Amino acid sequence: MFTRSERFWRYSAALLLSLVPVLTSAASWQHEQGTLTLDKTPERVIALNWAATEALLLLGVTPIGVADRDGYNAWVREPELPEGVANVGTRVAPSLEAISELKPDLIVTSSEMAPAANLLERIAPTYVVSVYKQGSRPFEKASSMLTTLGEMLNREERAKSVLNDIDQTLQAQRHRLENAGLTDRPVALVNFLDDRHVRVYAPNGLFQRALNALGLENAWPHSGNYWGFSVVGLEALSPYQDSRIIIISPTLPGLSDTLANSPFWTYLPPVQRDQVYQIDPVWPFGGVFPVKRLATLLAEGLLAGGSDNVR
Repeated sequence: MFTRSERFWRYSAALLLSLVPVLTSAASWQHEQGTLTLDKTPERVIALNWAATEALLLLGVTPIGVADRDGYNAWVREPELPEGVANVGTRVAPSLEAISELKPDLIVTSSEMAPAANLLERIAPTYVVSVYKQGSRPFEKASSMLTTLGEMLNREERAKSVLNDIDQTLQAQRHRLENAGLTDRPVALVNFLDDRHVRVYAPNGLFQRALNALGLENAWPHSGNYWGFSVVGLEALSPYQDSRIIIISPTLPGLSDTLANSPFWTYLPPVQRDQVYQIDPVWPFGGVFPVKRLATLLAEGLLAGGSDNVR
């Protein structure tokens, strides 16, 4: 039996140990610029691209600074970036001074910033991971990044939960589409750049993961750039007569009126069949979350029915 005093000290010791970061000894991870070693769980993290920003927020970690903060709020939107996060410059040219002033203990960046990696490492341990690069599979790479950050930040279970939730959402949306008989035609996913040109999303892009999971064929059969898209004229869509056209917002003001008088548009078979569907914006160059968002919006859009019009 322990005395009251001994029980007190044993309890106090256990409590103190529970407050110590899990990384009580150094742990290492391989990345694109070498090996990252951490001797404690980071608490002040900076993200220099939006895929990394998204991953941190999904893990329940609010970064102390991000690159292009206002752009994230305008284009990515989900998961929401809390107020008060510092902006550290642009994604292509972040401010080393702003980063240093925030005193991070982990910086997450990608290979576009490789020339600055040595400078960043002088400020804090730097993890370099690229979701988008030649030959990469974006969803798998983004999943790996999320899992690895979960290990670094003691959020392994949270990372697993996020990926499980995405899988369950994809399965649920697929069942909705199959029950409605809406997986019978290929779909072309496009963003309008002007009244004659679109960005069409290719099989090697992030969005393909959502199409595969939903049981939908991509109408566009050609590989795109390493970001997963190609820029084409509207006439390039004409060979794919059996497809539905999914327009991802936003579109230019007045585009609907212009297209109504455009033979390049009005002669497309999906337009003539009223099989044009417009959905809310989805960021195509993010991590895992846009796949969930696209799947949900795509299912809702197809179930709501199509038209020959662009909003």
